[in-house]
Amino acid sequence: MGYRVWYSTESLADYIIDNTSLVLEQNIEKKKMYESDANNANNFHSLPDHIKNILYLDAPDLIVEKDLEPIFSIEISTEAGTGHNVFQRFPRLAASVENNVPAFYIYPDAVIIHRTESTLWDKLNPLIFKALAKAMDIYQIPALLYYFPTDLENYSNNPEDSPNLNTKGLKFDSNIIRYSGCPDSNSSEMINMFDSMNAILSEVTRHGVIDSRNRAIRCQEIVDRIDLMQQLYHARAGTRTWSPLTSIIQVPTSKVINYLSQFHSQTYSIGDLLNSRSETIIYKVNANFRGDPYPGALAAIDYLKSRQGKSFEERYYNLVLAWGEVSETDDSLEINPGNNSGINSFCSQVASSESRSNILQKTFTELSNHEISRYYMQVRYGSMFSKVKHIRVYSYFADAILFHDGALWRDG
Repeated sequence: MGYRVWYSTESLADYIIDNTSLVLEQNIEKKKMYESDANNANNFHSLPDHIKNILYLDAPDLIVEKDLEPIFSIEISTEAGTGHNVFQRFPRLAASVENNVPAFYIYPDAVIIHRTESTLWDKLNPLIFKALAKAMDIYQIPALLYYFPTDLENYSNNPEDSPNLNTKGLKFDSNIIRYSGCPDSNSSEMINMFDSMNAILSEVTRHGVIDSRNRAIRCQEIVDRIDLMQQLYHARAGTRTWSPLTSIIQVPTSKVINYLSQFHSQTYSIGDLLNSRSETIIYKVNANFRGDPYPGALAAIDYLKSRQGKSFEERYYNLVLAWGEVSETDDSLEINPGNNSGINSFCSQVASSESRSNILQKTFTELSNHEISRYYMQVRYGSMFSKVKHIRVYSYFADAILFHDGALWRDG
């Protein structure tokens, strides 16, 4: 079969192929990757299962595979990484490492923003390094961040003089036609990233894909990057509490159980999972019910504060998502719905996804030709890929989701 590169943007595929040892391969194929059944009903079902397995939360920008086995994935962003923003893509990284596939994250250390009174660098939230470190510690699979090159080093004190001010200080590759939107390939960060990718590809040649993924965490280039990421975290983090951890509280699980009791009958008992952990982490979102940046922040909180092992069942604490202002009473919780988000905000979006994407109610004669294989995919996976991204992520990571007028929870 040889090498295959799955991409969302072909320019990134060319960029990675041309700048790594993949350029030497004679038999390499590029294939378009589709994000989900929810947003690309005509094509998503045609993706092979081993690619779908990495897309169950969200789709990375690129996946490199050999002989139907993924080697590594890549996610790239040019956004400012302050607050919750840097975690917006975190579920894509988590899905990759949870499937034992190394993940590369390209993100600027800072971008230039313009405010009324000044022009300044908006810098990366360093907590992303700690979240990636926790994922690597659990799975022993690389999850590495490399800086998208910028003018920060030379213009840290005078961003308005940046020669790339019109691109927020970002330095793009000079070959703007072939590598549109890609980072400057001559920057030290990208050269180091290519070296790490080549180290993994070299392991693939010697030991095969599966063994190479397990050995990658010990490659010298990757060990050096992990050490540097740790240094970068400690250099910037200090003693400050960083977002999204500023939006969590820890409460006795008994208060969560008591809160849930108002939404079920007295003859029903909450299952063993929630009751198995004495404490619960609650991520409070005081906003209208929606997606980004909250799904990624929830995933990051799991790794930063809750996750102990490879499954959500292996947690120190329950992880709960609450919409509204949460306060504790003597034995329960109260949620102020000042943002008007209620349980039907969740249910209506689930229903909307299902009505648009789920075709399992059709008879065979009602199916169009192009829907037959999609129907068969949904028979196997249900609506796993047919729901919108944030519903998938919330349902995957949260042990319970609380609203002022309802709640959803796991029993096991």
